[in-house]
Amino acid sequence: MAEKPVEGISLKALVDKENNRVIFAEADEDFVDILLSFLTMPMGTIIRLVRSKRPAFGIGCMNNLYESIENLDVLQFQTKECKTMLLDPINAAAAECKRLKFKIGEPLKYFICNSQNCTLSGYKLLSHYRDVICVCRGTMTSEIELHEKVQIKGRDFDARDSGAFVKGLSRLIISDELEIMPASIETSLSLLSKLGVMDGTATEECNVNVGVDEVLTLLKCSLLSKTPLTETLLKHNPVPELGRVDFDQGSYIKSRIKGPASNVCGKIRVKLIVSKSKNMVCFAEASEDFVSLLFSFLTVPLGYVVKEMHSGTSKGCITHLYNSVEELDAKQYLKSSKHKEMLLSPKLAPNFTYENHSLGIEENKHPPYYHAQNSYGYKCVVLDETLISSRELKVSTLNVMDPKCGVKGATSGGFVTGPANFTVTDNLVITQLSPISCLSLLNKMKVLFSDVEEHFVHVGTEEALQLLVASFVSESALTNAFLREPNPEY
Repeated sequence: MAEKPVEGISLKALVDKENNRVIFAEADEDFVDILLSFLTMPMGTIIRLVRSKRPAFGIGCMNNLYESIENLDVLQFQTKECKTMLLDPINAAAAECKRLKFKIGEPLKYFICNSQNCTLSGYKLLSHYRDVICVCRGTMTSEIELHEKVQIKGRDFDARDSGAFVKGLSRLIISDELEIMPASIETSLSLLSKLGVMDGTATEECNVNVGVDEVLTLLKCSLLSKTPLTETLLKHNPVPELGRVDFDQGSYIKSRIKGPASNVCGKIRVKLIVSKSKNMVCFAEASEDFVSLLFSFLTVPLGYVVKEMHSGTSKGCITHLYNSVEELDAKQYLKSSKHKEMLLSPKLAPNFTYENHSLGIEENKHPPYYHAQNSYGYKCVVLDETLISSRELKVSTLNVMDPKCGVKGATSGGFVTGPANFTVTDNLVITQLSPISCLSLLNKMKVLFSDVEEHFVHVGTEEALQLLVASFVSESALTNAFLREPNPEY
């Protein structure tokens, strides 16, 4: 049966008629939750959702990373599921995002083994990805539904618990720059004054309906535009892509080449081919460890990237959204301090980190899963053990398989298998190493062979974070992360 279409979210916006711009909008938890959910989305999910929206645009080098994964042979990955994990990463806040008015990303799926061995002995393993190889060498192809706890009959429903991140019944103001503030006359007058709107007759109230398409436009504009509400609600033409604007990364991007190569134990060694005259990285030669690190950027939540930007500011308004969460009173407006932390320091989804992951980002944990089957053969996955207390149910505890391991068992590596060598361009296009292609690339860049020299950098946590920020804000990630001097003003 087809799902019933979800009604749109109604917004009331105050519009500056003369300049045809949104001054601010009033919204309840439904709309604010969707805005805040942007911070929990992995970068790969964002690229997948908005890259098809016209006109085409790029988010720094992230689009190139995404396309490099698409173009790379599946045999280059630890398992074929690794490629899927990178192109469609799981949101660590998936449970909270299920409560959103619109289901923007793909919902979590649950698969169990289809072999007779597992059927007879009791299910012990669960996968979020289809076709993962079970330890019995069967294939985890049987999709099974998650049975969630329902409200106990007779218990009063608390409307303030209805939101995903924001308490139900909350009423907030969102500025054109995505600043979220408590709804008050004082705040409204302050926004009017900031925009130089002194005469009330110059404004008008506008009621708009926001659907999934508008949400995706808003997600895109939050990364690109200083006026995302105006761009979305008043249907203005989209702004240029993020990668084509100058970005001042402040003191966070430092030169890593000119410092001494000390304390390199455990770091990834990367060879840079540098143009001396242009002071730019032409390309890098790197192993599978470095490529796994770069590909893992797509699994990182947007909020974590914004957090690591520190004093930097982006072309869009995503930093304003992030800062708004910091300033919101969690006790009054958010469901808990835990939800605030989830937005300000989002984690990787379970099984998305690996040993010696240079970013050092924390990974979320799987909730306890249980497999339940009744005498009629109905099977489901449950989270709450109290739901399976019936004697009529056959119950077993489920452990979630790490898709990166597969039949090979535990691996200390990342997403890419090795040993292998790759070419990484300055804008993070990644291909298998080919000397002929490298020489052709120099010719295309109009760099003389006599103008290049080799440099070696060692990438640990600090360098990895710098590279993550550079890949988000510029089209010259390697140059910005490893060659550029900090701005003297910082």
